[in-house]
Amino acid sequence: MGEKWAWAVPRRVAVVALAVPPGPVNGPAVSEVTWSLLQRWGASFKRGADFNSWGQLVEATDEYQILARHLQKEAQAQHNNSEFTEEQKKTIGKTATCLELRSAALQSTQSQEEFKLEDLKKLEPILKNILTYNKEFPFDVQPVPLRRILAPGEEENLEFEEDEEEGGAGAGSPDSFTARVPGTLLPRLPTEPGMTLLTNRIEKIGLKDAGQCIDPYITVSVKDLNGIDLTPVQDTPVASRKEDTYVHFNVDIELQKHVEKLTKGAAIFFEFKHYKPKKRFTSTKCFAFTEMDEIKPGPIIIELYKKPTDFKRKKLQLLTKKPLYLHLHQTLHKE
Repeated sequence: MGEKWAWAVPRRVAVVALAVPPGPVNGPAVSEVTWSLLQRWGASFKRGADFNSWGQLVEATDEYQILARHLQKEAQAQHNNSEFTEEQKKTIGKTATCLELRSAALQSTQSQEEFKLEDLKKLEPILKNILTYNKEFPFDVQPVPLRRILAPGEEENLEFEEDEEEGGAGAGSPDSFTARVPGTLLPRLPTEPGMTLLTNRIEKIGLKDAGQCIDPYITVSVKDLNGIDLTPVQDTPVASRKEDTYVHFNVDIELQKHVEKLTKGAAIFFEFKHYKPKKRFTSTKCFAFTEMDEIKPGPIIIELYKKPTDFKRKKLQLLTKKPLYLHLHQTLHKE
């Protein structure tokens, strides 16, 4: 798969070698954080295009989707939280749309008109020079509609009927473009003598309406008894396929802490999320979790619970009485 890049400030900043560019005309200088952000965007864009040129289409798709997601996040940021102007954010959002279009073209088996690599490469200098770019965008596209990622329980305050909302999923115009939510998976930590690392392979999840879920993915987090994060949160890529009452993922999640270093009572949470086009947000449908005494090598099947996600595990309600579960396979690594 394509190389993942961390969204943290580099450990060492070569101040002499890395000059901070000026901001927009008559504006303040750009912060080191924004300049570093632009560098990472450029590096990711080049990686994706290189993979694409080399015929490594899976890696290219992965890289395009990761970059598109971060661009969308910046394009939708509130003014006070962004150093980019509204016009610059529109351009960033349109660039994200083009990345999604190229990603969709790589996955399409139809011979319809596609967004080509040579088209995408026209955007590289635009993204690189976003702080000074003031020309018309070269393609007639619009930013992907706002996708709200709701906090656990927030969707409970929205007045709509769950079954009604999901009834028409998957219909829609054949010309419509649905942007995928890409993954934010992290690599395995370095091994330490006497310490254990865990790989959780998410194989599939059983749901009665599995085929109707749009852009389904799973958010994985590790929480203590108070619901506080103990490791970085990770999102899987969108599910690989849907079949009967199962959504298949077949993706590995690397626990970002040695098992022995987890606090007593910690649990690993798996939140199943999907996109609701009528409401234009991504919602949590159900969740599952494993506790520390369940970390054993081999397959494990765990129950699904109703939203909102109860990280403190005090008021759990089963999603269904039917034999539908989250299927995992755990692998332990120890020196």
